[in-house]
Amino acid sequence: MRIKLDENLPRRLKGTLASLQHDVVRVEDEHLLAQPDTVVAAAARKENRVLFTLDVEFGDLRKHPPGSHPGVILFRPRGLGALSVSRFVEEFVRETDLQALAGCVVVVDRTRVRVRRPQGGGAG
Repeated sequence: MRIKLDENLPRRLKGTLASLQHDVVRVEDEHLLAQPDTVVAAAARKENRVLFTLDVEFGDLRKHPPGSHPGVILFRPRGLGALSVSRFVEEFVRETDLQALAGCVVVVDRTRVRVRRPQGGGAG
């Protein structure tokens, strides 16, 4: 899976996810730090990368409707410490078929995963 890590996720996740055979870039790698969400979202779309983020704005279906992008996965861990967030994201990635979430807006919290699919229910 091609993944873009938002700046609010721990740096260590890049190596962790790469070791799981994912193609990972951080917004920092592309000099997109402190850029508006619209710029980050456009870069993810252009590169065909699923965006991993903690930013609740990316969960707004009016701004980021399913099917209008390669996918958004919004993580809502209990704690926001780097180690806790890294473990939360890594556990989700290890247990999930990310390909099945392409084009979706996904909100992952500690008790459930909510998936909003593109119109028609496909993962396109």
